[in-house]
Amino acid sequence: MSTGQIVGLMRGGITQVIELIAPCLIAALIVGLVVAIFQAVTSIQEQTLTFLPKLITILIVLALLGGLMFSNLGQYTINLFSRIPDFAK
Repeated sequence: MSTGQIVGLMRGGITQVIELIAPCLIAALIVGLVVAIFQAVTSIQEQTLTFLPKLITILIVLALLGGLMFSNLGQYTINLFSRIPDFAK
């Protein structure tokens, strides 16, 4: 296995992780920003007010995009396993 193949595997894995977590993180970031603005405007400093909307948003994103995310991960895994004989050379 060459160094280029190892770097390609690492790059593919990192890219896959970023693609899988990006929708959840972006949604949580947007909801967190909206809640922070709401708290600043109303002077409400309740800790659960920041946590619960983010949690619900992440669960909704996972419910909507979970099938696509796991399908993408499964395809990547199948592709990776099919390349194992090439790595043995």
